[in-house]
Amino acid sequence: MKILVLNAGSSSQKSCLYSIPDDSVPAHPPEPIWQADIDFTVNDEHGILTVKANGMEREITVPGENRSQGITIMVNTLIEGDTRVLNHLSEINCVGHRVVHGGSNYSQSVIVTPEVKSSIRELIPLAPAHNGANLEGIEVMENSLPNVPQVAVFDTAFHRTIPPESSTYPLPREWWEKGIKRYGFHGTSHKYCAGKAAEILDKPLDSLRMIICHLGNGASLCAVKNGESIDTTMGFTPLEGLMMGSRSGSLDPAILIYLMRNHGFTADELDRLLNKESGLKGVSGISADMRAITTAMNEGDSRARLALDMYIHRLRGCMGSMIASLEGLDVLVFTAGIGENAPSIREKACEGWNFLGLKIDGDKNRSHPRNIDIATTDSPVRILVIHTEEDWTIARDCIELLKGKV
Repeated sequence: MKILVLNAGSSSQKSCLYSIPDDSVPAHPPEPIWQADIDFTVNDEHGILTVKANGMEREITVPGENRSQGITIMVNTLIEGDTRVLNHLSEINCVGHRVVHGGSNYSQSVIVTPEVKSSIRELIPLAPAHNGANLEGIEVMENSLPNVPQVAVFDTAFHRTIPPESSTYPLPREWWEKGIKRYGFHGTSHKYCAGKAAEILDKPLDSLRMIICHLGNGASLCAVKNGESIDTTMGFTPLEGLMMGSRSGSLDPAILIYLMRNHGFTADELDRLLNKESGLKGVSGISADMRAITTAMNEGDSRARLALDMYIHRLRGCMGSMIASLEGLDVLVFTAGIGENAPSIREKACEGWNFLGLKIDGDKNRSHPRNIDIATTDSPVRILVIHTEEDWTIARDCIELLKGKV
């Protein structure tokens, strides 16, 4: 069975192809036989497609403005050149897509139908940087593989268990009835990491209170209790919560009213300001990339230091709110680009929580940990670094749907 996964971000398209035995589902994530990433942040005119297969790696320039064309070029590397792993695209049995916003309609993954596509399209205003890109990938694959089933895996689905006291905003009831509530995101990653944490610790998932820190360019925390999401930092859109790469995270909403009334900002201008020009990028004036911020800080840049200090301050504050929701803590998990690769961020995030028993082993923390416990032996709270496997989670949902298990 061949499962193609398309995982579209706001400025990237990450894809892979799994070859799975028809008679069984591997217990652990297998290595994809083909991987391809498009980075659209290179410049406004083009993106860079990197393809890995057959021990080869190719770099291809793709259009920056026409992302559908870039995705088509990417998919064709499955059957062309030295990255060819298929004779025909028709060998693909299913295509799985990460879809960021599923609204109130979807509590699990579904086969894509015209109705599902319509729902994804209607929710674009709530995740403008993501849902449009997700839909784009679905439509490209419809043209390339019109008879192959496609599956939508929603980032919001895992958070459907969040109780009303956390998911409801303090607004008039009529707005809740219109769908304005906290949905939460990164659910595919949070769900995988929760299960993996229980596996690493060899404990039942329903016995653990854990905070999962998904720290990438976009970032969110999730409080998981008894295997279910009970609180998270992102809300109605992926803008709420933590300070992120180029997103502001939570702020006083009166700031937006002030900017509109006194400085003439339009809704589109505010959207760009908050999603594209804020966060680490806005405060530092350097970059949305934590690596660039850290380098600049080490060279004495005061704005970079402020950006990093703010990032840690807000991260700790959100950790505190998750601990309150859990009424304690057994496990702290770090995952995603920053969470997996920035030991200084992990160390600083844990500072100040000694009274709860967060004791990080410095040597383990700095030794490029992956899927291991980096807490000291006497730490009552375990601290894990987990390599998130969103793509495999998507592929597994595809397999289960195809076999009629969902």
